[in-house]
Amino acid sequence: MIGSAPELIGQSQAWLESLERVSLAAPIERPLLVVGERGTGKELIAERVHFLSKRWDGPFVKVNCAALSEDLLDSELFGHEQGAFTGATKRRLGRFEQADKGTLFLDEIATASMEVQEKLLRVIEYGEFQRLGGEEVLHCDVRVVGATNVDLPSRANDGRFRADLLDRLAFDVITLAPLRARGEDIAELAEYFGNKMARELGFVFPGFSRGAIAAFKAHDWPGNVRELKNASERAVYRDLAMRAPHEIDVPVNLNMDALDPFASGFRPAVELGGEGQNKQQQIPTEEIDYLGEALEHHNSHAPIDFEKQTAAFEQRLIDDAFAACGGHQKNTAEHLGLSYNQFRGLLRKYGYQKNSTRSADKEQPSKGAKGNDRVPFESIMPKNDKPRPGM
Repeated sequence: MIGSAPELIGQSQAWLESLERVSLAAPIERPLLVVGERGTGKELIAERVHFLSKRWDGPFVKVNCAALSEDLLDSELFGHEQGAFTGATKRRLGRFEQADKGTLFLDEIATASMEVQEKLLRVIEYGEFQRLGGEEVLHCDVRVVGATNVDLPSRANDGRFRADLLDRLAFDVITLAPLRARGEDIAELAEYFGNKMARELGFVFPGFSRGAIAAFKAHDWPGNVRELKNASERAVYRDLAMRAPHEIDVPVNLNMDALDPFASGFRPAVELGGEGQNKQQQIPTEEIDYLGEALEHHNSHAPIDFEKQTAAFEQRLIDDAFAACGGHQKNTAEHLGLSYNQFRGLLRKYGYQKNSTRSADKEQPSKGAKGNDRVPFESIMPKNDKPRPGM
């Protein structure tokens, strides 16, 4: 049983649409599949489904299928009899028995073996199963909510996931948007997590600075809400814990190490190319500080030129990444988390040109320089002293 409704933060259209789907699906006594990247809140959605269903006062049981081997997952889900395997000294009830009259949440369900999937299909279809090593047919009344971050229809087509099980699980499918598609929610979520961390430390949360919020919004969040939670809490912890009493009301700023806790001038070298060649790849930690500084010093009564500031920030990242990777395009693209084609598109966008002499005298980048589309980019070095727009 869940004591209270899980806290679901956000007002973006994508998030509200997901919650609407939850409200519609919760009362229906059918299996449900929640799909989304890691850290998007699939477990919270499953809890919400349980809380809004007729089973709200029954057990809510969670199993991470990826954390267990095939035999252990079988035993965990369906239980085992004494002597079923080495070490089985007594009978053990499985999660389906524990979740009777309630909801069973199966996270990372795509990792279950075909044998376990077959048993799952039977218990979902008929409500019956057998413990490992037993012959007695047992019955249960359980609603199954599965979750995955992979494309299950593709796996079913490839024979790596049972198509009949997918049909049963996908009575309704709730797909969660990644955080990068929920830009309106980032500030609210960051403030929520920051406030909780401040209370844990015994402080009154002064809020994040405008520069910190801008940096949060500029980040891509591959780890989604889970990553944002860690970054927000880390920023508050590292800022407030070092403050003098008279600084208690100053908004919390964001340093690069809040987004990347491994950021350090002494970070171990990164191995490139798989041939044992180590090369230090470090982008200086001023990027976030620069963006925040630009906004903090901006005239608050005048509108911010968003495109201009964003262009300056992107060019700064490209320049520093180029410098860190010795002008090597492929390594620079990987360092920035971009595909090679995406990276070449940015080079064209900002007018980077071939410079075989590496004299750092390329022309000032200009947006939309069509002539650059024909320039080969085999040897490009950034110009580190170009002025930044808006400064």
